[in-house]
Amino acid sequence: MLLSAAAGMVPARAQSTYKVAPPGVNAANIPGEPRVGPGEVTAAVEQIGSHPAHDDWPAYGRDTAATRFSPLEQITPQNAGQLTRAFVYHTGSKPAPGQANKWAAETTPIKVGDGLYMCTAMNDIVKLEPATGKEVWRHNVGVKYASIPYAAACKGVVYYTSSTVPEGQLCHNRILEGMLDMRLIEIDADTGKSCEGFGDHGQISLMKGMGEAAPGFVSMTAPPPIVNGAIVVNHQVLNGQRRWAPSGVIRGYDAETGKFLWAWDVNRPGDHSEPAEGQHYSRGTPNSWAPMTGDDALGLVYVPMGNSAVNYYSGMRSPEENRVSSAIVALDVKTGSPRWMFQTVHKDVWDYDVGSQPTMIDFPGQDGPVPALVVPTKRGQTFVLDRRDGKPILPVEERPVPVETDVKDDPRSPTQPWSVGMPRLGLPDLKESDMWGMSPIDQLFCRLQFRRAKYEGEFTAPSVDRPWIEFPGYNGGSDWGSVAYDARRGVLVANWNVTPVYQILTRRKADGLMPVDDPSFKAGGGAEGKGALADTPYGIMASPFWNRYTRLLCSKPPYGMITAIDMHTRKVLWQHPLGSARANGPWRIPTYLPLTIGTPNNGGPVITAGGVVFVGATTDNMLHAFDAANGKELWNDVLPGGGQATPMTYEYKGKQYVAIMAGGHHFMRTPVSDALVVYALPDNK
Repeated sequence: MLLSAAAGMVPARAQSTYKVAPPGVNAANIPGEPRVGPGEVTAAVEQIGSHPAHDDWPAYGRDTAATRFSPLEQITPQNAGQLTRAFVYHTGSKPAPGQANKWAAETTPIKVGDGLYMCTAMNDIVKLEPATGKEVWRHNVGVKYASIPYAAACKGVVYYTSSTVPEGQLCHNRILEGMLDMRLIEIDADTGKSCEGFGDHGQISLMKGMGEAAPGFVSMTAPPPIVNGAIVVNHQVLNGQRRWAPSGVIRGYDAETGKFLWAWDVNRPGDHSEPAEGQHYSRGTPNSWAPMTGDDALGLVYVPMGNSAVNYYSGMRSPEENRVSSAIVALDVKTGSPRWMFQTVHKDVWDYDVGSQPTMIDFPGQDGPVPALVVPTKRGQTFVLDRRDGKPILPVEERPVPVETDVKDDPRSPTQPWSVGMPRLGLPDLKESDMWGMSPIDQLFCRLQFRRAKYEGEFTAPSVDRPWIEFPGYNGGSDWGSVAYDARRGVLVANWNVTPVYQILTRRKADGLMPVDDPSFKAGGGAEGKGALADTPYGIMASPFWNRYTRLLCSKPPYGMITAIDMHTRKVLWQHPLGSARANGPWRIPTYLPLTIGTPNNGGPVITAGGVVFVGATTDNMLHAFDAANGKELWNDVLPGGGQATPMTYEYKGKQYVAIMAGGHHFMRTPVSDALVVYALPDNK
């Protein structure tokens, strides 16, 4: 439940008193230029992600449309069962002795020509030989443990071809990365050397104009898109800390030089400049942490938005913040001005921020293809929008939702949007009879907890006087793994979660909670667990709804599913639970039972022209291959760590490979590893 603060109520629209960051506060204090206004971008050349080579995977989502579809056909449903390991590469990035485990690599490599490029969980960049995994070069960036936010994660790097440096010269082709300590760097793709002409000797600080921030409070974990020569940068801000957390500002930088182009600051809508000396971007505004998608043709970047800094309480948000919270915002990459926005949740206090990268498709309309944007959500609602204006292509209904709450001065929205034209990636509302356990006593415990809690179905409003249940939870539906789309067949594939969340903070338990920038802070506050919600009247604890003795979820399985949808008819082609019980069990003891129960999952799917879907993500620590036509499992392999990452596939010298980072995930409680595992068919096959 929400907790009233002993110090009394905070004024509803109080203003932040935070100032510009003093030197040395953050590891990314790179010498910066004076305040500048919006700039002009250097003319760009077309990037390889727009039309990838047949054998490459040159972008995080394989192409700039983020389809996660490969045209490779060597691996098929007939031979996928013969896949074997081609090589394993160890990044060397794991917790050191004495360090708390905050690792969750989440990395998808990219492949361009003769190079396989990837980032480690702590942001080092490596180039590997695609056939052997031999390290060609490694660029060490020196990120410190203190800069890790909620997780040590790097989802991927960006490949960029210069429009000003001639072919054959240093930094004609570059690798770009946003880092945990809020640096943006560019290095030469062939040698791994810094691109001296970019920013300050190859790097720029993203802390400029951010104001005070403890290390780890803000960070980059997603690869920034480059749209018509502009690098568009978002960043993660730790949830649950304080109302006046650092800003969620979105910014544009020149891909050639690193010069500032524009800023979109939610509470400074008409000012796209950097803040004046001694000032900072608006604090506490909604941040965007998920991978964005760039549209060169329309000159737009599609930004999946999160919530304002205290995500379970909306009473202190400005109207501008409420308008863009948990929305897709289309920004003009020349100016940083919003062209359109579409909101997936109104006045979100359930942490239903948009974590998935949107996917661009040509929607098969009655009068021909329509330029569309597929927006998966944690609710399991999949919205299909016209990417020219943000209007729904498929019907969206506003439906009444529960509004009763005892949270003072924080009324709920009376309706929420439902995408009625797409199958819902979800299960029916919970019932007491859905509570289960390993024994009748476990089941009784969970039923009593269910009765004790407030639960009125989806969008149950928060409560101060008793716990409440959120279902699907903040890790529900489609999260950062997003979806895969095969335009040839018109098939969309998604893996998704149904994991309820129980909010159970009492006044006694909240005493002494401190935000991450307080000297008395103790690890544990963040997106999950206790959150101080400093500067507000409340505190929060959000945790999976489980039996605290056996550590099994109180709701019956499945907890994870995979679904294929025909986008021509919007009908489900096949759907079934995803993930087995082999590495799961009571008291976190693996059962080793090969029963497909459907486990929680993080990471996305890929689909190939050969008719195979690959997905890791599950807490059974396996990589799975499915027949894209009927969903039949064709093959699986046990990974050396949790496969909480999206796989990729590429071809090199006539041979198709499938790669996945098996780094594990501390929140998913899967084994941590530093292994990139790559598979191929035997040579004689």
